Amino acid sequence: MPNSPSDTPRRVTVQRKGPLLVEGPVEVELEDGTVLRSDRFRVALCTCRRSRRYPWCDTSHRDRG
Repeated sequence: MPNSPSDTPRRVTVQRKGPLLVEGPVEVELEDGTVLRSDRFRVALCTCRRSRRYPWCDTSHRDRG
């Protein structure tokens, strides 16, 4: 059952100037209801919205410092 006490929590790593790193696999629901899934062991979620692959980070935040 999702969100039961026995579920192992996902670890989210917050970086000062960068993406959120989330231990995968993950599902991300966008504002329009679209659900995207990644089966990778860790994913980087864009927080600056500069990514061409949003919600996945493509390191575009590095271009503008």
